[in-house]
Amino acid sequence: MKDQAGGQEPDARVDITTVVCPVTFVKTKVALEELEDGQTLEVRLNDGEPIQNVPRSLKDEGHRVISVDRAEDGAWLLRVVKGGLAQ
Repeated sequence: MKDQAGGQEPDARVDITTVVCPVTFVKTKVALEELEDGQTLEVRLNDGEPIQNVPRSLKDEGHRVISVDRAEDGAWLLRVVKGGLAQ
């Protein structure tokens, strides 16, 4: 199924706009653990430390960030493929 932006629907979503670093990365990591390699997670996060740190930490762990877009309400939508660098 395609999403509104014309891309593939993510396999899972997590909203971490109500938590602060470093819990933002912990919640993202837990959500990724529930997915299989190659599946996509969409993470909704805030400006500042979360958008600066979470994508970098995901890349450091071997995942592939495929998009980072600003949502209409000012939050960020990050899409990551689990284990994307290993493929």
